[in-house]
Amino acid sequence: MTRRLGMLGCWVFGLGLLGTGAVRPTPEVVYDVVLRRGRIYDGSGRPAFVGDVAIRGDTIARVGRVGRARGRLEIDATGLAVAPGFINMLSWATESLIADGRALSDIRQGVTLEVFGEGWSMGPLNDAMKAEMKRRQGDIQYDIEWTTLGEYLEYLVRRGVAPNVASFVGATTVRVHVLGYANRPPTPTELERMKDLVRRAMEEGALGVGSALIYAPGTYARTEELVELARVAARYGGMYVSHIRSEGPRLLEAIDEVITIARRAGIRAEIYHFKAAGQAHWPKLEAAIRKIESARAEGLPITADIYVYTAGATGLDAAMPPWVQEGGLQAWIERLKDPQIRARVRQEMTTPSEAWENLYLLAGPDNVVLAGFKNAALRPLIGKTLAEVAALRGQSPEETAMDLVVEDGSRVEALYFLMHEDQVRRKITLPWVAFGSDAEAPAPEGVFLNRRPHPRAYGNFARLLGRYVRDEKLIPLEEAIRRLTSFPARNLRIPRRGLLKAGYYADVVVFDPARIQDHATYEDPHRLATGVLHVFVNGVPVLRGGEPTGATPGRVVRGPGWRGEERE
Repeated sequence: MTRRLGMLGCWVFGLGLLGTGAVRPTPEVVYDVVLRRGRIYDGSGRPAFVGDVAIRGDTIARVGRVGRARGRLEIDATGLAVAPGFINMLSWATESLIADGRALSDIRQGVTLEVFGEGWSMGPLNDAMKAEMKRRQGDIQYDIEWTTLGEYLEYLVRRGVAPNVASFVGATTVRVHVLGYANRPPTPTELERMKDLVRRAMEEGALGVGSALIYAPGTYARTEELVELARVAARYGGMYVSHIRSEGPRLLEAIDEVITIARRAGIRAEIYHFKAAGQAHWPKLEAAIRKIESARAEGLPITADIYVYTAGATGLDAAMPPWVQEGGLQAWIERLKDPQIRARVRQEMTTPSEAWENLYLLAGPDNVVLAGFKNAALRPLIGKTLAEVAALRGQSPEETAMDLVVEDGSRVEALYFLMHEDQVRRKITLPWVAFGSDAEAPAPEGVFLNRRPHPRAYGNFARLLGRYVRDEKLIPLEEAIRRLTSFPARNLRIPRRGLLKAGYYADVVVFDPARIQDHATYEDPHRLATGVLHVFVNGVPVLRGGEPTGATPGRVVRGPGWRGEERE
């Protein structure tokens, strides 16, 4: 009886508590942002579902149903896609962010992380490298207030940038730091110094080592040198990523080199802007795909990234043999003034060879379009082909290319039409391919109007989602978003990014799948994409209603070797 009364008392007491709770008003949960009723593509590749996303501070607090809880900022996302922010796996916004931290061309496409480091990185630098960097500056002028790669990334964030930033340490940069522009292998002592520079960069948060093996002086590096640098990055959980040694005559051999480096260094590896370049080499693409998939089946983590256009963009240095460029830009220019050297260069530019990657021959002078000059007097030539300028000057295209380098005092920016549209489509369907613009992040104003960039700077991601996903239905939207978000985040070993998940950083894009569209063309590239309405970086809106807010919440995203107090 006593026990029954005790139990009854507890039950009555419990009812009393419930009753008391019902009398007291329940506190309303308040978030900083609530995105309501959107179609949520969480980045995993699973089909979308309708729900809400709540953000508190810099973090996603809830994904699913928020219910009656409110946000200080409420956005109705009905009919819109809500996804993690996109990762630009190959960005050259290293200088454009100094001029304009908004990264407007990329933010308007939903990009929230810019990844740098294709061969060259903005550190580590020595005094000679700083002096040369200063001399080579074009329209964007700046003081070099950093020495290491980590210091550069922190410099950007202090200035204020809208997107997050991250970087590989450049194998070319490390080589120049120790060897200058010499065409020779490092001595054992020099190699140790190079490895030490990689080690320091990894501890500062570099994502790994990046190489660019068709350009001098990066092309002077032998496989063993790259293996040794990659081994250092591997010890810190980093990745090796490469503009491979050939995308044309020796494409398959160049892929073999990447696989060899991955196997010997015990490292994840990625191929930058994977392609078969030049019509004669288009048939090699399927063999290249089979080679990569065979390595993946073996257990080697080999991936790739692409931009979704048929033209590449680089300089006229890619049209001339590496030996003439030994010693750096000024040495190259001086050699091009020598008639005997010019004759040899002209012969090699027009002679097929597997000794170096000759983009001039792969494209042909009718398919090389001039895109940017330092010398304002040469800017009327922008948009003309090398063949057209040669005809205007009454000389050969080879002589014209050499003269333009001398007259401009630069490598001269150019577009090379190298790929077939059907092969762009084929690569988009590959589940191990991510996406990168291989471009700066400009705005259609000011200093950026002095040159005609590749349209990929304004349209790469919107073109993927609009033309190839929505219109041509090459892959489902959820798969495209996976490869823009969680796939590269996992490859890079970036924690708490790439998914819409509670506890992850609030990098979020809201866009209209029916309207997202690129507008930039080769003839008129300074045209912003449309269809992205809202972008949040670390919980802060950098795009509202399709317009930039001016906020600069971008942070340094560091790799797994970071030795600071916290990763970010």
